[in-house]
Parts: sequence; structure tokens; C-alpha cells
Amino acid sequence: MGRLTARLLLERGVPKSDRLGRVRSLDLSGMELLSEHLDPKLLCRLTKLQELDLSNNQLETLPANLGLSHLRILHCSNNQLGDVTVLRQFLKLEELSLEGNPFLTINDNLKVSFLLPKLRKINGKDASSTCSQVEILNQELTIRVTAHWEKFMAALGPEEKAEKVQADFVKSAIRHVHYGPESLSEFTQWRVQMISEELAASHGTRVSESNTPESSLGVAAAFRPRVSMVLCGWQVLSWSCLPVAAAGNQEVSMSPGVPPAQARLAAVKRLGDVPLRLSSTKRMCTSLPAQVEGSPAGLSDSQPALQMEPLHFLQCHSRNNSPQDLKTQLWACAFEPAWEEGCSEATSQTVATCGGEAVCVIDCQTGIVLHKYKAPGEEFFSVAWTALTVVTQAGHKKRWSILAAAGLRGQVRLLHVRAGFCCGVIRAHKKAIATLCFSPNHETHLFTASYDKRIILWDIGVPNHDYEFQASQLLTLDSTSIPLRLCPVASCPDAHLLAGCEGGCCCWDVRLDQPQKRRGCEVEFVFSEGSAPARRVDGLAFVNEDVIASKGNSPGTICLWSWSQTWLHRGSQSLVAVVVLARLQWSPTELAYFSLSTCPDQGIVLCGDEEGSVWVYDVRHLLTQLSPPPAPPQAPTQILKWPQPGADGQPVTKTMVNMVVANTAFTYLAALTDSNIVAIWRRC
Repeated sequence: MGRLTARLLLERGVPKSDRLGRVRSLDLSGMELLSEHLDPKLLCRLTKLQELDLSNNQLETLPANLGLSHLRILHCSNNQLGDVTVLRQFLKLEELSLEGNPFLTINDNLKVSFLLPKLRKINGKDASSTCSQVEILNQELTIRVTAHWEKFMAALGPEEKAEKVQADFVKSAIRHVHYGPESLSEFTQWRVQMISEELAASHGTRVSESNTPESSLGVAAAFRPRVSMVLCGWQVLSWSCLPVAAAGNQEVSMSPGVPPAQARLAAVKRLGDVPLRLSSTKRMCTSLPAQVEGSPAGLSDSQPALQMEPLHFLQCHSRNNSPQDLKTQLWACAFEPAWEEGCSEATSQTVATCGGEAVCVIDCQTGIVLHKYKAPGEEFFSVAWTALTVVTQAGHKKRWSILAAAGLRGQVRLLHVRAGFCCGVIRAHKKAIATLCFSPNHETHLFTASYDKRIILWDIGVPNHDYEFQASQLLTLDSTSIPLRLCPVASCPDAHLLAGCEGGCCCWDVRLDQPQKRRGCEVEFVFSEGSAPARRVDGLAFVNEDVIASKGNSPGTICLWSWSQTWLHRGSQSLVAVVVLARLQWSPTELAYFSLSTCPDQGIVLCGDEEGSVWVYDVRHLLTQLSPPPAPPQAPTQILKWPQPGADGQPVTKTMVNMVVANTAFTYLAALTDSNIVAIWRRC
């Protein structure tokens, strides 16, 4: 497509006229337009234009001086826009469509809500909820920037020049003023810069009305970070960022399909569910602090207890958003890795959770459900994160956070979290997928493990220009029993893969330079002290580069064993006894599928139990010991007891914690239950 002409605009404009100044609606969609094709000198002649459709083109930006002062409706869907601040020129805009621009995020929705005072609809949805968020964020950021100005000025000497003071203050405010979830940090830092520049220019005497909007106390309270324990039964818009009290629900429909009858058994993994006593109305409520055990009798006093406090209790996976749903079982969660290059201390407070027909992305600091993805008829069992480098048609590199989710239907859904859409579905297995994980060395390599007793290694590839994945199968690994947990060997992830299975712990050769693309189990591991090789292993994770934590092979214990020492004694054997370093005391329950996790940077092992407790083990002192382990298992460093949050005066008495994970810095801990509750703890 070449440059636009007046003749072309008249042909595609409504009403038909021989003058551009009479055109009120213009359709330029699907013309493969680039940004340079939009000539401001030509378009500014459309003085009466009220509706413009630029969707399904290849626009990366819009000219800043289009002069369309009467524009009320703008469609820019399915382009490659990367910045929305240029839209501030359309002050009368009421409806805006930006869907299908993969480089825009919820931060950009907030920006346009701030920049366009008359905006009523964003992407076909009512914009009032987003506008409320902007007002609340604006109010809080203005308060915080003003407080920072007072503190900053109090520390200055009288001889410092005003110009330098203004520049230094803006830099200081951007660096130190923070509020809200980190997923909104792009918007909040953008506003902090604007507020601080205006405050500095007025020498602290003036902030415009746009910076201090009127806002009701009730709405503001809904967004403020909550320090009380909360049991939330709100309805959540699919893939949107909301205040706690937001209402409405829009489901993402999947292609119809009937799950295999055998796979339905996977959804019921417990014996004798324990009902929770909870009233039908969910609301924010306070509760007494949890009983956190430190080092009384029965607990280890070799390491000091970590100080943890319960922060949020969320009910966000309910079927049909029903507040009465206390039966949906939640199975897996994973913190989004911090993708900051060259920053070894980067950590995340965003966690993905799955269970029932929903996948949620939650900010642990505020307890806000940032995104919710629903697939009616699905039962999600596993989630895993990766980050892909995508190159635009203009050659610009963008970093995408991709969340893979899978479960009962045997399909893997690849979710672009920040942009808010599903950009690929892999029909991976004919039976349910029990678990999945990405390779730590190859961002596009994904392992899926199924109830069909197969593990498949996929290369999901990088999205094409239509933002679609074309996955290819690299390896098929056969198992003699159902694989439950996957774990690439930390010291050689490209060579070996471990799996905890219904029949034990197995290892496969996953080197891609080998000719055979379908392989059987290379080694099966036997646990000492009379453990049978065919006993279920339902927990498996590396604590460091060498030490593995596994659960299920021996009742009531978690085993720490050395990969390097075990592999050294392997020889040519296919049945190998593991070299045990220590055993950790755990619940004596006969129930299965309580998945353990580790926090390698902190030397911590975590596991939930049938009473709603979280068992915490600081095992740093055990990782280097070479002597045989002592006979009795090591006691946990501490046990975080179920806090029994209340609702309408009724305590939630018991539940089961299916999985518990922590972020790399161990500042937040998320626990999933079999009663549709996500519990979030914070390190004090």
C-alpha cells in the first residue's frame, strides 16, 4: 500500500461527498498501512470526521498532529502499536479499540483512561472500572509524591540551585515513589514523573486538578493494599485488571470437545473431602493472626524460624463466579520469573494459579487478580512460565512473558499475559496433562507429561507476524506409569530429565543430538531403607545444583539425595540406589499428591498437608554434609498453621494445601487448597 490520497479517502468515507471536510466516518482497515502512510497534511482536512477505523494494518504509531478535533470513535485493533500517549490529541474520543496489539499492556489501558477524559468504552467494554482505578492511583501517587517533595526539600541546603533541585527531585521521585502491583509499574512510574515535574516546576505549590481527582472513600479503599486476611468472592473480568469490588465476567470460549472418561479421575485426588464452614456471602474480613510455630518441641531449633504473616485469602477460581463454590480444587501455581537482565537480585511478586476452568494471575502485594483466563469444560492441572524475545516487522525486539497452562483436555494453552489473550493451543496428548515445565536453557522448549504415560518435548517456537505459534515435537519419552512431576537435572538440563511417577522416580536421556526420537526410561531410582522401586513419587525438585528433594517414596518423610553421587555409582545399571543425604519429617498422612517445592536461592523446602498447614524446612546446613544421615528424620524449621480466616463470624476450619510455592527472594508464599482458596503469606 502506498501513500493515501484524497480520492481514496473520499471513496472509503461516509457520507459520499466531493469534499473531505464533509466526511464523518472513514474506513481504512485491512489496507496494510504503515505509520509513514498516514499523512497529517491530508488527514487534517477531515475536519468533521467522527469515526476512524485503522484496524488490521501494520501501524507502530500514529502521527502526533492529525488534527482530528471531532473524532469520537477510533478503531486501532490488530496493529503493532507500542505507545498510546499520542492519543492525547483526541480529547473528544469516547470509544477506543486497541485489541490485538501484542505490545500494549494493561498499563496502556490506564494511560488512555487518564489521557482521554471523555472515554466511555475500551475494547468494547465499559471503561468506568478502569477510570476508577486511574483516579485511585492518581490520588495515592499525588499524596506520595507530595510527601517525597517535603522530605526531599528538607534535606537540601540553601545554596543549591533551583534548576538542579528540580531535575534531581524528579529523578529521586521516580526512583523512590512506588505504589500498587508491579504489573502496573509502567503506568505508576509514568504518572510519578508527570506529577513530580509539575510539582517541581511550581516549587511545590501546585498540582493540577487532573492529578488530584475526586474519588469516593469506598472506591479508594477497594484498591488500597490490604493488610488484613481477605476471603474474596468477587466476579472478575477475563484478562483485565480490576479493583477488588469490580463486577462482571466474560468467558473465553474454547473449541468444544469431550474429555476422555479416564481423565476425569484426575480431578478427584483426595479421599473424603472435608467441608468448610463458611457463610454464603464472601466479603473482606479480618481475622486473628495465624499460629506460626517457631521452635517448640518437635520442631528443629538448628535454624531460626522465618517470620511469616498471612496476607490475603482469595476465592478467584469459582465456577460461574459463584461465592458458594468451595469444591473447586486448585492444583498448581508458579511465580513469574523476573526477567531483568544482569540483575541477580530481581524477584517477582506475581503468581499464576490454576484450578477448575480458570487460570489466574495475582499480585501478592495487593491481593488483586490482575488477569483471569477461563476455558469452560477444562480442568487446569499445571502452569509454567517462559519469556520469549519477539522481533517486530520493523526489527524492534520485545520481551514477552508467556504462561503455559494445561490439564484435563490434553491441550496446552499459551497465554500472552500482559496483552491479555491466548495466542496458541497445542493439542499435545489424547489424555489429560498432569504437569508441564519449560527447559531452563531453551526458552521455547516445553515438556508435557500426560496420563497416557508419555512425556513429550516440544519446541513452541516464536510467534509469527500474526502472533501465532507453530509448535513442533522434538522427543517422545515413554514411561511405565503416569508421570506426576517433571524436573530437568539442574547441572545438565539438556542431557537428563527426572520425573516423579506413580511407579517411582525415573530418568530419561533428553539429548537432542541423539538419533532416536522415542526413548524409554534410562534409569529408575531406588530409595534405601527398604523402599520399593515401584512406590509413587509425587514431589520432586532441586534444592541446589546437586541436591534433590523428593516425596512419596517413604511415608511421612521428604528425602534429600545427591544427584552427582548417585549418578557416579550408576555404572551401566538401570536400577540405581540413591545416595541419601538427609530425611525430613513430614505429615504421616496416607493421602497423596501434596506437591513440594523449593526456593534454591534460600535453601528452603516447602510442602503443604491435609490440615491446611505449610511445612517449612531450612536445609542449608544439610546440603554439604558428607556423613550418613542420622536415623530419625529432621524436624521442620517451622509449620505455618492454617489461620482459620472468618466470614460473617464463621471460621474456615480446615482445608488441604495441595501446593505451596515461594518467590526467589522468599518474600511471598502462595498456597493452593482443595477448597477453592488461594492463601498468600508475606515475610515480615
